[in-house]
Amino acid sequence: SGARDRYPAPVRFGGTPGHRSSPRWPSLPPPPRFPTDGFLLSFGVIFLAELGDKSQLMALAFASRYRAWTVVLAVTIATLVVHAGSVLLGSAAALAIPSAPLQVAAGLSFLGFALWTVRGDALGEADDARAARAGRWALLTIGTAFFLAELGDKTMLATIALATKEPPLPTWLGSTIGMVAADAVAI
Repeated sequence: SGARDRYPAPVRFGGTPGHRSSPRWPSLPPPPRFPTDGFLLSFGVIFLAELGDKSQLMALAFASRYRAWTVVLAVTIATLVVHAGSVLLGSAAALAIPSAPLQVAAGLSFLGFALWTVRGDALGEADDARAARAGRWALLTIGTAFFLAELGDKTMLATIALATKEPPLPTWLGSTIGMVAADAVAI
């Protein structure tokens, strides 16, 4: 008993199985998350989701008619706007909905996005008509077409889901750059 009073109990980090909250075995806090985690996750998820998507096919169609830099600039502007709205919506949902149901919904949505990506997309007649428009307003035409095509698209929904768990700015930038990079591959 005398040695126990003179020497405190050893502190072991990480706890023991089944005794995580024991004061004798304190556990370390989780490692810090860096903004690059959200950026890289968003970039990777959106880049992969965009491969074979109809907007990537639209970029290919527009690139056959307009200069590549015009198409990339229009895609970038449209994506910045759409994904900003997606991140705002996802961040608001994270504040309004309890985390457990939100995590289940986000997980199920990612499974749905995976199946949607495997299925692939194709350009319809309306998409072909938008790509065939000519004129001096190429940037506006391409940007508007991409903006409208992305509303409700799987990359928009994936960005909303990512924004429920990741910081807003890295999610917005990562998802935007991931989408532009995937569309640039088609160009």
